[in-house]
Amino acid sequence: MHRVVVLALDGVYPFELSIPVRIFGTAAGSDGQPLYEVVTCSVDGNPVATSADFTVAVQHGPEMIDTADTLVLPPFVCDPGDDQDWLPELVTAALRRLRPDSRIVSICTASYVLAAAGLLDGRPATTHWNNAEHFQRTFPNVRVDADVLFVDDGQVLTAAGVASGVDLCLHLVRRDHGSAVANRLARLCVVPPWREGGQAQFIDRLVPEPATATTSETRQWALGELHRPIALAELAGHARMSVRTFSRRFRAEVGMTPVQWLARQRVEHARRLLETTDLPVDQVAAEAGFGTAASLRQHLTAAIGVSPTVYRQTFRALVPTARAS
Repeated sequence: MHRVVVLALDGVYPFELSIPVRIFGTAAGSDGQPLYEVVTCSVDGNPVATSADFTVAVQHGPEMIDTADTLVLPPFVCDPGDDQDWLPELVTAALRRLRPDSRIVSICTASYVLAAAGLLDGRPATTHWNNAEHFQRTFPNVRVDADVLFVDDGQVLTAAGVASGVDLCLHLVRRDHGSAVANRLARLCVVPPWREGGQAQFIDRLVPEPATATTSETRQWALGELHRPIALAELAGHARMSVRTFSRRFRAEVGMTPVQWLARQRVEHARRLLETTDLPVDQVAAEAGFGTAASLRQHLTAAIGVSPTVYRQTFRALVPTARAS
């Protein structure tokens, strides 16, 4: 069974500390059997002070990192304005225990630890939007993207602020076991299986003004029309807005352009079809609105790094009970 080890550092935020055990610990296969084992450790095996008025008594010391298939670092109390030591000796020693083939995940400002350890050099990464500029100045070798909820760079993954840790953990379940498992897990945890947009949508404006028309009905309508081309003008017409107004409002609400959003929805629909049906790749491409298998291959490879055929084969190997719907 895949073991997730959570490394609780001094000053850890309780909410983020609980995310891995809540998400990975709830994930189960179609037979109801758990898919992950989640354990929590500290750098010395001692209780860990949290950001709140209580201390967490963990059950394990750093030796558990030796057994980690995935290591998760939740954020902890820090002041990026100070010259903080992001990599104390005990933390350095703990990270050295990680196997070369293991994944490592940071949530929010725990990305500072990964960067200080050199694990993000030359890689794309994210952190909380409020700390992104300081993070980039402090670690210039990291390619910081402050607009996204998380970054998956293979074995090293980083999540943005607070609840984006939920998004990243769900993404890993989806990556490991497919959309059906991740979607069922999201329903159990009463969270969306995939949040649209990125951090940008939360920085200046949380929700549209009550008196302002939104693009939500048009987005819902478009999801039922993915099998055919949908022009920007048609989307704007459905929303009864000019193209310019619709584009501006769409980006403010969703955090990306309508064209980018449509492409993402088509990719997700294609993935579901590849996972849950035996439709030929040409037909999957048509159903998802890509037109040709070549176009689907291009978009899927850009999104997740593999072709439709390889994706289906990998999913079927992970979930051998998958059959045509």
